Amino acid sequence: MTRHELESLLQDIRRTRIAVVGDYCLDVYWFINMSRSEPSVETGLDTLPVQWQRCSLGGAGNVVSNLVDLGCGQVAAFGVVGADPWGHEMLRLLQEKGVDVGGLLTESESWATLTYIKPHIADTEQQRIDFGNFNSLPTDRGTELLTKLEARLGEFDLVVVNQQVLQGIHTEEFREGLRNLIRRHPETVFIVDSRHWSSEYPDATLKVNDREAVRLCGRDTPPGALVIREDVLAAASELHKKTGKIVFVTRGERGCVVCHSGGIEEIPGIQVLSRTDPVGAGDSFLAGAAAALAAGCPPGRAALLGNFAASVTVRKLRQTGTASPAEILEVGSDPDYVYFPELAEDIRRARYLPGTEFEVVTQIPEGFRPTHAIFDHDGTISTLRQGWEEIMEPMMVRAVLGPRFEGADESLYHRVLDRVREFIDKTTGVQTITQMQMLIDIVREFGCVPEEEILDAAGYKAIYNEDLMKMVRGRVTKLQRGELSVEDVTVKNAPAFLERLHAVGVKLYLASGTDQRDVEEEAAALGYAHLFEGRIYGSVGDPGAEAKRLVLERIMRDIEGAPRAGLVTFGDGPVEIRETRKRGGLAVGVASDEVRRYGANLSKRPRLIRAGADLVIPDFSQMNCL
Repeated sequence: MTRHELESLLQDIRRTRIAVVGDYCLDVYWFINMSRSEPSVETGLDTLPVQWQRCSLGGAGNVVSNLVDLGCGQVAAFGVVGADPWGHEMLRLLQEKGVDVGGLLTESESWATLTYIKPHIADTEQQRIDFGNFNSLPTDRGTELLTKLEARLGEFDLVVVNQQVLQGIHTEEFREGLRNLIRRHPETVFIVDSRHWSSEYPDATLKVNDREAVRLCGRDTPPGALVIREDVLAAASELHKKTGKIVFVTRGERGCVVCHSGGIEEIPGIQVLSRTDPVGAGDSFLAGAAAALAAGCPPGRAALLGNFAASVTVRKLRQTGTASPAEILEVGSDPDYVYFPELAEDIRRARYLPGTEFEVVTQIPEGFRPTHAIFDHDGTISTLRQGWEEIMEPMMVRAVLGPRFEGADESLYHRVLDRVREFIDKTTGVQTITQMQMLIDIVREFGCVPEEEILDAAGYKAIYNEDLMKMVRGRVTKLQRGELSVEDVTVKNAPAFLERLHAVGVKLYLASGTDQRDVEEEAAALGYAHLFEGRIYGSVGDPGAEAKRLVLERIMRDIEGAPRAGLVTFGDGPVEIRETRKRGGLAVGVASDEVRRYGANLSKRPRLIRAGADLVIPDFSQMNCL
């Protein structure tokens, strides 16, 4: 989907009218500060002082919230709330969003608003407090709700059916009534997202996750076990065959599968570098897909919009977030897809070019001849910066802990350390200034540093660079003295391969996340800067100006003919691989072992494949085969 097409779809969604019938829930977050705790006079137990609280819509309410924030023209709620304070808060939040609440019934007998109170002490969620576990919907109230919905069906382009809890509105009588209502109105699109009763609505479009899909087909998956792609595809096909209706199967970070009358489509997941929280992602997917269907989109495109929406909300921590049109446009205009996740995470699936150590991921075009070759620098050609992680890790830990660095207890220290290691692993290959921009979010996440003492990205980068450059300059000095040779600080045969390509007229480009001046100096010290004939591109200190992306855009403007006509990129990080894949070039992942300088580092393999590598090589030792 192009940016223009996405903008057009988001504009069309502004005219949609959608009803949501289901279990309306309220999520209540209590943030407890034990510094004001005192023993209770009545019980002698320590009190739990709530410093502040936040209420947000959950269940069907979160679907409604997502639809509103997505820009749907009209959203109407159909459900039941209790005659209690939480019910009043639910209605207030819905009305605040401009939702039509004429279909919400207030039940004073045998019904409490479905409310989930989540107390937090520091960063840890405590035991949840639930309201509504003993609800029992009277049959006449269920009938009244269905009557209200049916009377207004003509107003809506689509109806979302949400089922969240066993003690909600979906009693046996209600399910039968809703099933008959759906059958009586084939002209209305219904999409069902039900935790417990998915199979009871055969005349509706179905949205399930992968675990639910295989369960509906009679195959249980052990808790925590991965549902493999082949089982997901089979389940989606089987469910569609049973009903003839569209089936959406979500797969978390692996994207989703949609099966419809035109066949089966796989929608890739989207790479997210920041920390994620999957709570509410399913509702965001549902809202995006439903809104797109209501706007007249085909199923595959609807699933794509659902994926975009979910990829936005997973970045919002400790909340059931939503996605705005602006946020979706930011992600969807230039999405970072996750490719071949099954292959990436299972080396047993690897297939090699005979007689080589080259893993072939995709079919390389017959007769491919490179005319333009882009090389990442660190880890692809040079190993001068090998060990940068060992410098960045302690620097970031110190930045996050700030004034608490010396006095932090072991628990806090290790939480910060684990968070930093996870972050470095996810962002390898991203330019340093961008990493430092993202570090600021981690500093704020832990709250150890006063806001006025938090540095900007350039400030943190200066601290990191000072220590890093001591190491690099020490190695360059040894190189100049003859204590090290070029072979000691480059990946096996990389300089020779550059010479070979240059000799046959391939235009070479060097694209690095390292500062422009530093990468130029290091390439010169290693003796191959001249091969690039001035085409060396590094970071200019702007997080928004990704050197590798800019270089690819420039080259693509220069290349004549088909998009894949002659562009090849070599890199050990996901950024250059992903950007090449987007532009139709050939992407060669270099899973180099920077310590030995030859052979494969298998920890690099998964991220290169997920980024879209066509070929994965360990080094350039088999230069002639390459």
